[in-house]
Amino acid sequence: MEKLFKLKANGTTVRTEIIAGITTFLSMAYILAVNPSILSAAGMPAEAIFAATSISAAFATLIMAFFANYPVVLASGMGLNAYFAFSVVPQLAAQGITDPWRVALTAILCEGLIFIILSIFKFRETLVNKVPANLKLGISAGIGLFIVIVGLKGAGIVTTDAYFDGEAVQSSTLVQLGDIGSAPVVLALLGVLVIAALWHYRVKGAILIGILVTWVLGIIAQVTGWYQGPSVIPDFSNYAVFAPVQSMATTTFFQFDFAYVAANAVNFAVIVFAFLFVDLFDTVGTLIGVAQEGGLLDKNGELPRVGRALMADAIGTVGGAILGTSTVTSYVESTTGVAEGGKTGLTAMTSAILFLLALPLYPIFLAIPSFATTPALVFVGLLMVKNVTKMDFNSDIADTVGGFFAIITMPFTYSIANGIMFGIIAWVILKVVTGKVRDVHPVMWVSFGLFILRIVTIILGVSS
Repeated sequence: MEKLFKLKANGTTVRTEIIAGITTFLSMAYILAVNPSILSAAGMPAEAIFAATSISAAFATLIMAFFANYPVVLASGMGLNAYFAFSVVPQLAAQGITDPWRVALTAILCEGLIFIILSIFKFRETLVNKVPANLKLGISAGIGLFIVIVGLKGAGIVTTDAYFDGEAVQSSTLVQLGDIGSAPVVLALLGVLVIAALWHYRVKGAILIGILVTWVLGIIAQVTGWYQGPSVIPDFSNYAVFAPVQSMATTTFFQFDFAYVAANAVNFAVIVFAFLFVDLFDTVGTLIGVAQEGGLLDKNGELPRVGRALMADAIGTVGGAILGTSTVTSYVESTTGVAEGGKTGLTAMTSAILFLLALPLYPIFLAIPSFATTPALVFVGLLMVKNVTKMDFNSDIADTVGGFFAIITMPFTYSIANGIMFGIIAWVILKVVTGKVRDVHPVMWVSFGLFILRIVTIILGVSS
């Protein structure tokens, strides 16, 4: 262990690192319940998603552990999975594409391959440095709001304001409050409060505990007859240890649709770019946050071996796409393990092993209903929305409006890609109008041109 992870040089011990790894796993194990819940909405089998989520998390995290020697754990990213299931797949389904999730997986594969190339030539750091801080923060906050509305919708807290007047479907306010007396709504809201209380008292695994408490209450509600929906009790009647892995091998493994790419190059490029753009800032922001928490930055405020960490993230994304899950990325919950003293890859390795050990427990994770995962979505959304407090609304008008557009268009158009698109377009146009065209880096011009092309194709009906 000493030779592999240089424990003494980093001022840590095996015991400390293992405890830190367990802590990180507990803080982010909710993804094993949330990801199948979200991606199954895209028409993918939940068992296969569970296996892909668990194995890809372990795979990417082990690369981070041994190649970069950092206490950073990776898994399918929140926000990116929602974009996959609720933006990309419905858009493709509307075009009559069969199994549209295969196109989304193809986009993630391409994103990962591009990231590998960018990591080799150190372009990722350059790209991040040339995008204004307000826009980065606005994108993160907007994703937070998007995740929240996905969660609220899943539990029925927010529903569509639609009714049939005898002739046509009418709507006056687009959305409205759901049935506040129903079990899913009541239990989901209670779950949010449970997580908030646990978070206040710094309880390890607060989000996971909140999910489990909400789920147990859901089981009680079902037994007493209050909850009438699909069963939330784990089904072990046809239990087989490797069932999820077998399902993954036959349904989602290496399921790509390159024919769509050839026929719809522009639309596909926009999908890839949206995944690329979001993951780019999410990963770098997470690595910086974890490094600051653990005192891992050098005297110049830089993160040593950052290229290796970014490469682990990129390879993890490719691996996740091959297995059948959305973009794999570094998790900010890694800070919980770092706070426990984790400083090396041994922390990450411990978490990776626990992800694999969770595989046989799939009946439990897959029985957790959407209203029980809603508290996790809402609270993670809260943590992301907090980035708005770091925005400077008295700065350059282009930075301010660009960030603001990113925030409002993601939840209100139900699309992360739209938020990025309108944020960048607004930023570039205002830079030109205010005479600051020299501030626009070539990478922003490329982004601007791509999104303008995207709008043109939408208007002409080439894509939606």
